[in-house]
This record gives sequence, structure tokens and C-alpha cells, in this order.
Amino acid sequence: MSGPASSRGRVLSEADLVERFGRPRDYRLVFSNGVFDLLHSGHATSLETARDFGDALVVAINSDHSTRRLKGPGRPIQPEADRARLVAALRCVDAVTIFDDDTPARLIEQLLPDVLVKGADYRVEQIAGAESVLAAGGEVQLIELEQGRSTSEIIRRLQADS
Repeated sequence: MSGPASSRGRVLSEADLVERFGRPRDYRLVFSNGVFDLLHSGHATSLETARDFGDALVVAINSDHSTRRLKGPGRPIQPEADRARLVAALRCVDAVTIFDDDTPARLIEQLLPDVLVKGADYRVEQIAGAESVLAAGGEVQLIELEQGRSTSEIIRRLQADS
């Protein structure tokens, strides 16, 4: 059943995401992004932690083309629509969009979230959009990743088993 509460209703175009969650707003918006190729418990934990920094969490997912440019010809494993649908189905996620750029910097500049969240495997100066968020009075939060929980690790294990 489709509707506002369904995950399908939470996958938005970039324009719809900015219109619905852009400034001005009267709540703390949290933004995170990634490929989310093979959804695993590390993704769930990271997104639940991200959501705790504010009142709403939006997630930007790399498009199939963007993923291939960043990860190589064997990726993504799952198509962008499936990845977006799965992330949108998580209770902690309020909306998902798919972006085609190499980074979500342009989208972040339009949205200007109150909190930008990435994994602690990055430094703030490496994070696309961090400068814009900080200049607008927002914050950047780095969260620890669960050891042994990554899509790359899952792929390595699958290849070793075959």
C-alpha cells in the first residue's frame, strides 16, 4: 500500500527533497549520504545514530552512474531504485533521494542541513558539503563505523566462498 507512511512515498526527487526539507524550517535536519549497495547492520546502526542528532534524517544515495564512477565497473550490485527503497524503509529515515554527481555537495548547499553526518573514516575537511554546512551555522558529526560491517567486506567474503 502506497502513501505518506510507505517507504515508496519517502523516495523523493532532489527538487522535492529541497522543497520539503529546505530552509527555513523549525526542526533540526540531519543529512547523510552513501552508496548503500548491500544494506547491512552497519548501515542501520549508522543511520540510527545519525537520526539521534536531530528531528528528521534525509539520506542521499549515489546513482548507479555515480557509483560506477566511484567504485568501478562491478558496482553497484543493486540498482539505485532498490537501494533507495530499502534505505527509505528504515524507520529512522524520513526521506531518501538519489544524486548523480560524484559528491552530494550541490545538494547539501541547496538543503543546508543542521547536521551533516559521515563515518569517522573521513576527516571533516574531506567531507563534501561540510564547509557550506559549517558556514550556515550547522555542524558536522563523525560517527564510528562497526568493524567488519561493510559492503566491500561482504563482497570479499562472497568471492572467497565461490
